[in-house]
Amino acid sequence: MGDIPLSWLFGTLAVLLLVSGFFSAAETSMMALNRYRLRHLVREGRTSAMLAQKLLDRTDRLLGVILLGNNLINAASAVLVTQIAIRLFGDGEMTLAIATGAVTFFILVFAEITPKVIGATYPEALALPAAFVLTPMLRVFYPIVWFVNLFVQALLTIMFIKPRDEEEHQHLSLEELRTLVLEGGKYIPKKHHSILLNLFELEDMTVDDTMTPRGHIESIDLSDDIDDIRMKVATAHHTRLMVYDGSLDKVEGILHVRKFLNASRHEELDKDGIRAILREPYFIPEGTGLLDQLQNFQERLRHIAIVVDEYGEVLGLVTLQDILEEIVGEFTSQSPVAGRLYSKEPDGTVIADGACPLRVLNRKAGFDFPLDGPKTLNGLLLEKLEDIPEPGTKVNIAGHDAEILQVQNRMVKVVKILPIKPEEAAEAEAA
Repeated sequence: MGDIPLSWLFGTLAVLLLVSGFFSAAETSMMALNRYRLRHLVREGRTSAMLAQKLLDRTDRLLGVILLGNNLINAASAVLVTQIAIRLFGDGEMTLAIATGAVTFFILVFAEITPKVIGATYPEALALPAAFVLTPMLRVFYPIVWFVNLFVQALLTIMFIKPRDEEEHQHLSLEELRTLVLEGGKYIPKKHHSILLNLFELEDMTVDDTMTPRGHIESIDLSDDIDDIRMKVATAHHTRLMVYDGSLDKVEGILHVRKFLNASRHEELDKDGIRAILREPYFIPEGTGLLDQLQNFQERLRHIAIVVDEYGEVLGLVTLQDILEEIVGEFTSQSPVAGRLYSKEPDGTVIADGACPLRVLNRKAGFDFPLDGPKTLNGLLLEKLEDIPEPGTKVNIAGHDAEILQVQNRMVKVVKILPIKPEEAAEAEAA
């Protein structure tokens, strides 16, 4: 090696460091590669993605061939730097120290840290082209890699470590998926982003969160005069109505307005005629998950379910549309139930019924009331005050000033909720 010009030695060293840097960048980029993005590229038929996927399916072999090449190159670089140091400074202990320091510096800066930072920053841009080089290298050096991995596997066995399958630890939990959607919001259309987030929230919701409360169910009482019943059907806001006899807990069935009108074409229906065209009521217990109920609606081919408590008393009514609106948003802005539950004044003040669900106020009126406790505005106020309030009582709930306007039967009946002032909103954001 003493006959080789010094310039050639420096050139060879630069090439070796460049090749070592390639192995370092390939290792980091392969490990940092987004597996779901890679699978998408595989489904699109990208050859480089297919090769990278095959390499990553056996990480031990991939790391084996990368580290084999990297360590051979680094060892050759160390020998070469030593020879250059001897040519420049002569033989001696100081020369060896200089050579050791120099080779460590060159390898760290040019062959390890810099390439790995680049590989971590641009994993896809480096890993996919690198697969074309690493795949034939693995075939050529497979016997050596296999032999080395025998000792690796034996050592892992002694340490009671079992490598996990690549597919096994790539599954995402719901919370991880939720985080992906939140982080990728700017890449997803706003409407789609909202639907995906609503789907995740549906997992933690029950029918209690979205049902129409007992007192706001549009229904027909068979004990009423038949003319009043016909008028209620003719002016109904819904196509399906709950029918009861005397008490809301004595549900007779569900009346489809279209059936009533068709039957009335031939002759005026009496109460027995109405009973004859009723569909059997479908009862569900309180606390039923919304996703489970959505599936139940699909399996039973039903659109309406009556929510009852443990004593069989009617608590409310939930429809297929209620659940779908939790996912995709409101189908219509004209909701007679919502109109009875709250009204919004021009200055932003909201006059709400105490039975109005907090989720309705959050979604339709733009509030941010907590949903992990009481379900209604009345429940939230009673929990806050720990007493039955008097009309005129003022209280701050979730940052909103509210005034209780009416109390009836030990329940808050009507509440006025004031909007947050702009300066208060700015202070909240700054905090």
